[in-house]
Amino acid sequence: MLRYRYRRTRTDSGTMRIGIDLGGTKIEFIALTADGAARLRERLATPAGDYAATIRAIADGVRGIEARLDASGTVGIGIPGSVSPATGRVRNANSTWLNGRPLERDLEQALGRPVRLANDANCFTLSEATDGAGAGFGVVFGVILGTGVGGGLAVDGRLLAGRNAIAGEWGHNPLPWPEDDERPGPSCYCGRQGCIETFLSGPALVRSCVTGEGISAEAIAARAEAGEPAARRAIARYEQRLARALAAVVNLVDPDAIVLGGGVSNIGTLYERVPVLMPPWVFADRAETPIRPALHGDSSGVRGAAWLWPEGGAR
Repeated sequence: MLRYRYRRTRTDSGTMRIGIDLGGTKIEFIALTADGAARLRERLATPAGDYAATIRAIADGVRGIEARLDASGTVGIGIPGSVSPATGRVRNANSTWLNGRPLERDLEQALGRPVRLANDANCFTLSEATDGAGAGFGVVFGVILGTGVGGGLAVDGRLLAGRNAIAGEWGHNPLPWPEDDERPGPSCYCGRQGCIETFLSGPALVRSCVTGEGISAEAIAARAEAGEPAARRAIARYEQRLARALAAVVNLVDPDAIVLGGGVSNIGTLYERVPVLMPPWVFADRAETPIRPALHGDSSGVRGAAWLWPEGGAR
């Protein structure tokens, strides 16, 4: 049975929320007022591979923010994985030194207060559903198209976690309706083949463009716009795959809006072409789901982490 894990409720206008985005290379902090205004934002390098140093860096960062602002706040953290409801330990994190660790417990001990953790794609979704491109929509599906591919679901401004805390884990389903040259698909770090992530991540887009040189997804998009044939083919194939993958979400969840984030989401043609390509795969007489770019851009993850703590909210 699915359940809501986080619930937004009425807040005290004086409450400060501290959000943290724990990434593989950087830790980002933000302090928000109750109405979502940023009071402070900063970044520091992640002590990659060192779990104890990661705990210290987060705790020191929170204390530093509170000292500078002369205020205390709630603490929410977005992580590149999720916390197992069965064990309370981190799983599926590509920052592998976090896996198997009781991160929530250890941070609570270091800070002397409760904290809340959620997958970084869930934080992105919560941010955009709260006061971003998905604000005002009932059901929002948030998508991360970056180094990896993730997703999250928010319903009426509340994050849907699910019984196993994996709701919205879209990137590790198979690419829908695969064509002959897409079977069985590339190997994925999760141990399977043909996951959506292996086709729609930024590195996957780069691999699909045979240019004989290492370039970025953004550069491929620029070359496609300039008319380079190989780049145009790569972008067209990417748009078609994204349309199929999102159509499967529409068939299952039928969200009121889809919001895209991550580096690949900056390719403008996605918002023109994917809605046109989706309808043949949607099991309905028409497909009118709006697909929007994230309003808060790279800030959405850390903002969503801050929103994990509504005043008096339930887990």
